[in-house]
Order: sequence, then C-alpha cells, then structure tokens
Amino acid sequence: MSSELNREDNPARRDKILVIDDDESIRKTLTNYLKKLDYNVFSASNGLEGIEIAQKEIPDLVITDIKMPRADGFEVLKKVKAIDSHIHVIMITAFDDMSSTVKAMQQGAYDYIEKPLEIDKLKITISRALENKKMSEQLASFITVETEEYQSENTLIGKSSVMKVVYKKIGQTTTSRVTVLIEGESGTGKELVARAIHYSGITKDKPFIPVNCTALTESLLESELFGHVKGAFTGSIRDKQGKFELAGEGTIFLDEISEISPNLQVQLLRVLQQKEFERVGGETLIPVKARIIAATNKDLNQLVREGKFREDLYFRLKVVSINLPPLRDRLDDIPFLISHFLAKINKELHKNVTKVPENVMQMLKNHYWVGNVRELENTLMQAVVLSSDDILNKENILLRKPEPGEIKEEVQFITLAENERNHIKKILDAVQWDKNKAQKILGISLPTLYSKIENYKLSPFDDKSPQ
Repeated sequence: MSSELNREDNPARRDKILVIDDDESIRKTLTNYLKKLDYNVFSASNGLEGIEIAQKEIPDLVITDIKMPRADGFEVLKKVKAIDSHIHVIMITAFDDMSSTVKAMQQGAYDYIEKPLEIDKLKITISRALENKKMSEQLASFITVETEEYQSENTLIGKSSVMKVVYKKIGQTTTSRVTVLIEGESGTGKELVARAIHYSGITKDKPFIPVNCTALTESLLESELFGHVKGAFTGSIRDKQGKFELAGEGTIFLDEISEISPNLQVQLLRVLQQKEFERVGGETLIPVKARIIAATNKDLNQLVREGKFREDLYFRLKVVSINLPPLRDRLDDIPFLISHFLAKINKELHKNVTKVPENVMQMLKNHYWVGNVRELENTLMQAVVLSSDDILNKENILLRKPEPGEIKEEVQFITLAENERNHIKKILDAVQWDKNKAQKILGISLPTLYSKIENYKLSPFDDKSPQ
C-alpha cells in the first residue's frame, strides 16, 4: 500500500484528516499544508485505499476527490458514513461538474471545494467541518442520555385539580416552539415541566440543554450562553460554542431567569426578537433555532414594577405561562408522590420500603413543605436509608421546621364564613374525606361537621380550590 501516514506522538490529541486524491500533486500539497496546521494527516491515492485507512484510523474529516480509480468519491462517502456517521466529508470537485456536487451534498457530504484549490477558503471550510462534527457528536450524546434519563426518572406525578391545569397547559405547548415561562416556588418541579414540554412534542428527538442562571458570574454566563471566540478574554485559547448553539433545534431551559443581569437581559431580548446572536468577542451573526423555556421562583411581574427586570423581556418570555402550585396546595397528590419516590429510592438503594402507616401518611400530609416536592423526596430518601425493614417508620422521618418568615400566607379579603368553608374543605380533602379524622383535626363534634358540610354545600367532587 502506497499510503503516506503521519504518525507523530499522541496523535489522538489532534483532529485526524484523511486526504484521498489520485492526483499526486494535489494530494501532497494538501497533506503538507494540513501537517503545518498541526492536524494528524493520512493520505491515499485512490478510493479503495482511502476506505481501508478510514476503517483503521476513524478520521474526523475526509477530503476526497470525486473522480478516482478503484472507488470514486461517492463510494468513499457511502463507506465512510457507514463506518461512523459523524465523520464529515468534504468533496473536491471540478468547476464544470456541479451536478456531481449537488449529488454529493444530497448523500451526506458536509461541503465541497472547487479546483483549483484556494488555501484560505479551504482552511475555513475544514475548520467549520471539524467544529460541526464535534457539535453533532455532543448533540447525539445529549439526546441519548437525556431521553433515557427522562423516560426512567423524570415524571410529573399528581392527579389533583391544580395539576390537571398544568397538564393541560403542557399539552397546549407541545405542538409549537412557543416561548414558555414556568413560575413556581423552589422544589415544585419547574425543570420537570420543561422536560415534559420538550420530550412530549416536536422537539423530543432534539437536545434539551438546561442552564442554571444563578450558578455563574455575568461574564461566565454570557460565555456559557453564547460561546466565545479565541482571544475574547484572558484564558480563551480556542473558540467555544455556547448553549444556544448546542441546543440546535431543541430546547434551551433557562432556570432562575430572574437572576440574570441587565446586560444579559438586553442580549436575551435580542435573541428573542431577532433570532440571532454573536459569540463573545465575535462578529459573525449566528441564527437561533432553539426553543426557549424559562423558569423562576420569583414574581417577575413584581420585579418589573420595581425596575429590576425588563418589561419587554418579561412579555417576550411569557407568551405561555405555567404556574406550578406549591405542595401544600395539592395535598391529594402526596400519596401518589410518596409511592413514586419510594419506588425510585428503593431501586437506587436496593431497599424494599413499601409500607406507609396511616399515622406516617397523615404526618407527611400535615407538614408545611417549604421545599415542596424536592423536600419531600429528600425526606423520604433519608427515611429509607435509616430503615431496617419494609416499613416507613415515623422515627426515621426527620421533618425540617420552617424558619421564621418561610411560611407564606397571602392576605385575602374574604368573609369569616368563606374562610371557614375553605378551611373545612381543605382538611376534608387532606384526610380523603374521613369525617372522623377531620372532626378531630378541626376540634368540633361529628354532628357539627355534618351540619357545616351541608350548610356550605361541600362535596369531595367539588374541584374548586380554596381561595
């Protein structure tokens, strides 16, 4: 075999490029030029030889002529893509053979370069091809991992009337790329809702990219979202893609959107309005195809009134709004959540805690869950770890006492009668309409409870949530 191989130290650290051309002058010129750019270069004088090298070396990029002996460029393209679909192929074509070029692009070639070769143009094409290849591999990884995790772990649990409203909203957003704002207290499951929207609709086969807006400084978050070019700031030794690019045609989830700086608010508004952005330090406009879902545990409307959040951005984000109820407003769902989390935790810890005594269930229902569903899951995790049998024992459940100011009570202008009705209804729902339990909690006699149920026309089938 007359192949020319460049096997320098640690070749795996550099991108591999395979050059295939029966024209020796072109082949050697390309090979020497790419070596000077510090690529790990392989070359072959015909298509069949090139395929054999590709099978052995698994290059990142193949540059191949179309018209060659022993296997033309189309055969090379087909075989290389069969080896690894992420290998990018650039075709060398004559100016007067554009029909072949079109055919090559249709069959999966990344791009083409015309004869005679223009070095500067070639350099740019190669750089873009290698960058695109890395991105496609990342996206494939995101899709595989995220889909598996979502299907096995991330499920919205609940049958209460307030959750049915949430499910309806999710269903209404899955057939489009409309921007969604999810509002709710910490621990209510905002990211689960975002994932449900993503994986239930037209974006399910695309990447889901979450970004915690509180985890990074302004400058780092800007680079994380939009990427940067080499030399944009100290330490930026190479170009970097941001989350918007990685998301592709999928979803970018901006968690705790209320925490972004005024400068980033302006940039995000531009993305929403113009569907494009620039990398930090760059000048090239990059189109945005990703759907944006944002979430916050704060009242954005209040922040707008206080001048802390842009009103125009707020309305751009809130095309569709989903409000997640706190756990204390969906007590009917606690048994379902407990069942779900115990199954998940048992699997993870190789335990078999399946029995929940009535007194334990009641204790969990009566607790003020400041941390909402997340706190419930953590509490159950701790209890299962401490359990020595299959019973969720009360002594193993360590409930966190709310700190002063954590208990949220909204001022409501309602009559005493309305307040009493709502309170009785809430207690009855919490104990699943066990009137003996309800009257003990309320501190009234059973006949009095029956009388109030009749007077207030209360029913377990009344889906009206207490105001």
